[in-house]
Amino acid sequence: MFRNLYLTNRFFQLFGIVIALFLLSFPIAILMPLALTAFVFAIALVIVDATRLFSRNTEVTAQRKLPKMLSLSDENTIRIALESQADFPLHITLIDELPVQFQIRDFEEVIAIETQEEKEVQYSLRPVERGVYEFGAINLFLASNWGLVERRVQQTEIQTIAVYPSIIQMKEMELRAFNQMSLQQGIKKLRRIGHSYEFDHIKNYVRGDDYRSINWKASSRRGLLMVNKYEDERAQQVYCIIDKSRNMRMPFNDLSLMDYAINSTLALSNIILKKHDRAGLLTFSDKMGTTLKADHKPMQLNKILNALYKEKERALESNYELLYYATRKLISGRSLLLLFTNFESMYALDRVLPVLRRINKMHLLVIVFFENTEIKAFSQEKIETLEDIYYQTVAQKFVAEKRAMVQKLHQFGIQAVLTQPEDLSVNTINKYLELKARGLI
Repeated sequence: MFRNLYLTNRFFQLFGIVIALFLLSFPIAILMPLALTAFVFAIALVIVDATRLFSRNTEVTAQRKLPKMLSLSDENTIRIALESQADFPLHITLIDELPVQFQIRDFEEVIAIETQEEKEVQYSLRPVERGVYEFGAINLFLASNWGLVERRVQQTEIQTIAVYPSIIQMKEMELRAFNQMSLQQGIKKLRRIGHSYEFDHIKNYVRGDDYRSINWKASSRRGLLMVNKYEDERAQQVYCIIDKSRNMRMPFNDLSLMDYAINSTLALSNIILKKHDRAGLLTFSDKMGTTLKADHKPMQLNKILNALYKEKERALESNYELLYYATRKLISGRSLLLLFTNFESMYALDRVLPVLRRINKMHLLVIVFFENTEIKAFSQEKIETLEDIYYQTVAQKFVAEKRAMVQKLHQFGIQAVLTQPEDLSVNTINKYLELKARGLI
């Protein structure tokens, strides 16, 4: 009992009044009986309050309800179910021992619960690192309406949960991509230009059919206009390639560029599979990492998810020559390659451009790299001092150099996407849908 008994502010306020009465009784002797009576009365109140709280009937249970997994960089809802069997209302201070990765040391929820009532407490957490998270005990501090003492009830319910790449973002992007109103939400609906090369069947011409698809030989044999019917080309190979070198360790909104790329890869892979193409994955730095062959089997998305969960950044430079040989050896047939990387200077791009051009000859290569949003925001701020003019000029040079990189890649026939980190998923999915609509894959 004494290990779980805590004194409250009301306890000290009450006994502060009693002590004040004792002090006043020295110059005013008539107050001494009043002080003694107040002291006895205060002791009695504390004993009664503690007895009620530590009664066998005063039981409160708590159960933490976690989802199957947490989504990286998203607000994840955690629920705690409370059940009171007490015969009087309680004020409960709930302290949940959160995983150390969150670095939250002041978590506290105050709940009022009625007699024999059930209640659910909800709060949200935003993880910014992948891995295993461990929740500790649930601490409940029970107090009656008197609030003189508190009783601690500890539920030692230690639970572990894994933080995976964002499942929430993946589902959101799927809804946007296949929603008729998705144009208003960021995903563009693009009209397919021309048709694919996969012949399906010949049918009678009806008004509205493309006259360029008329089959003149079949028409002459039947004496009626006949047209070729095509179906959308499917089962194209699309690989997401993630650079996990030190270039991708830069953080924005507490999330590294590599984790932005991982979230985007999962969302894009889901769209690729829903479009009946084959999704694959490559990761590299100074050495090759994951090599997952493109496929459209039902378990392919789960394989990609588990592979992305295990990826770790490396503090070394990327070996693009190794990537070139890997694409030649591991990828058979012309494929769409979306390379998530980052170039902070034109010199960094020039070093690897010859290798990128060789890869682009074999495949359709799309380079996805990032704007430095902090530098861009600074380059547009109003300035007052001469020193700020110098700094802003340098910032504007960096912004202009990023745009020049896009133009240089286009000059050599390489597709490029320059994007802010938070818009990465939308922009890469739009690029995939655009290339598919133009019949380039």
